[in-house]
Amino acid sequence: MSEIKLSAELRTSFGKGSARQARRAAQTPAVIYGHGQDPKHVNVEAHGLMMALKTPNALISLDIAGDGTELVLPKAVQRHPLKPVINHVDFLIVKKGEKVTVEVPVVAEGELAAGGNLLEHVLNTLSVEAEATHLPESLTVSVEGLEAGASIHAKDITLPAGVTLAADADAVVLQVLAAQAEEPAAGGEESAEA
Repeated sequence: MSEIKLSAELRTSFGKGSARQARRAAQTPAVIYGHGQDPKHVNVEAHGLMMALKTPNALISLDIAGDGTELVLPKAVQRHPLKPVINHVDFLIVKKGEKVTVEVPVVAEGELAAGGNLLEHVLNTLSVEAEATHLPESLTVSVEGLEAGASIHAKDITLPAGVTLAADADAVVLQVLAAQAEEPAAGGEESAEA
């Protein structure tokens, strides 16, 4: 995954009023922490940040005006409940070559065996450990031809090179459920005869 470059500036005022003022100026308040450094409070360009966070585990290079560049991962994102706006982000500092544990989306592909069976996503994400600069965007799992009752465990998923499983290996990720037959409507035959 390539780095996404965004600009930011250090914040000197805090609280609801300054956060609202930053959002009106098309910026999102954020905090950068990690590696034993004191937390840095910054404002990040809002539109670029919103677009970057559409990718899970986006690796972001923040160019902080007057304070250098930090390589970060979003750790906590607070979104507005009604509007498509990001209220606040907590960033974790990472270094190239450092391993981090992240949640990666699981994507199923293929067709189940005939019979109207249903695929249940027991886990939508899987916890993995990988180098911060080589995080997978998703894990693809083939469900081609699986019958009812089949399940795929975390240990059955093929991981990209350099990625290790950080979740319980026996955890069920996907399972195939048998289609339930509908019961005939009561009195269906009687009304047909009448």
